[in-house]
Amino acid sequence: MTDMPRKILLNPGPGTTSQSVKDALVVEDICPREKEFQEVMENLRRDLVKVVHAGNDYDCVMFAGSGTAVMDACINSVVPPDKKILIVNNGAYGMRLAAIAKAYGIAVEEMKFAWDSPPSLQAIEEKLASDADGSIACIAMVHHETTTGLLNPVKETGALAQRYGKTFIVDGISSYAAIPIDIEACHIDYLLSTSNKCIQGMAGISFVIAKISALESAGKFPSRSYYLDLCEQYAYMKRTGQMTFTAPVQIVYALQQAVKEYFDEGAEKRRARYSENWDTLYEGLAKLGFQFLLKPEHESKILLSVREPTHPDFDFNVLHDRLYARGFTIYPGKIDNTKTFRLAVIGDLRKQDMLDFRVALEETLAGMGIQHPLYI
Repeated sequence: MTDMPRKILLNPGPGTTSQSVKDALVVEDICPREKEFQEVMENLRRDLVKVVHAGNDYDCVMFAGSGTAVMDACINSVVPPDKKILIVNNGAYGMRLAAIAKAYGIAVEEMKFAWDSPPSLQAIEEKLASDADGSIACIAMVHHETTTGLLNPVKETGALAQRYGKTFIVDGISSYAAIPIDIEACHIDYLLSTSNKCIQGMAGISFVIAKISALESAGKFPSRSYYLDLCEQYAYMKRTGQMTFTAPVQIVYALQQAVKEYFDEGAEKRRARYSENWDTLYEGLAKLGFQFLLKPEHESKILLSVREPTHPDFDFNVLHDRLYARGFTIYPGKIDNTKTFRLAVIGDLRKQDMLDFRVALEETLAGMGIQHPLYI
């Protein structure tokens, strides 16, 4: 296959992919019900479980869809009737978890925290301790809040969930395969992610790494969804090795290649590569005079949330379009009361890509007539 022009995607997914992942999309046509494809799916599910060091008491349930599909599938499937879910909300994706629950009429205890700092573990424990009647069945949290680049305390919250007997749901959509995580040590019952972020595959598949005992218990609850029924999908995959509905065949083969490349690189080296990318990016933007949303100790080193300059000639759309013409994609912020833009360092990116972006950014700002100071 002819190499495609390489684009540097600094948006938080889908990310830049390797040429070999792109090549893996081109396969012989095959019906997804064939045994050959079933074996690909089964091997892939086992490998996705291994990424988070899960044992035989965990399984992987896959859906065709974006990360929001498994957010929906998990929330609508695992909260018992007449029980509540406690959602820790300190960003747009915590808000999305709550919105999904409310869309199904599920009772929500929403704990809202500032978007620029981790939630209070003391406040979470006090909420759980006050649940005298046991009405809260589940607690959900975003691991890496892609709104800001904030990393939330999943391990500590998982310990609280275990202590108080709550099912723990973690949105790991933009942290899976970027930040080494031991799903059992963190007491996670359901970990959600997708094919197109830090595992470095193509968009189109989302999945849940789930504790089998939790799935089997939730399977007794009345279904709230036809297509996005997590427990029914699990039962069907366990019985047949297939998705209930049509699988995105080519995306599966691309993900298989991406997972192979993840294990070839290794968890620690991937984390180190992303961290080096982030450090290089941060250093360059700081030298140009940019300001950042988060304190350094709260940064995930996966994504950088940058305050928009207040210089009168700054226009994010102009900056985006000029950088895009040079092969770099940047992404707007999602914070209502603070103007930011976001730069992710995930995907098949290296330090040199960050250095090239720094040059392009400096030259683009100069071409827009923007010089120091950026904030007036």
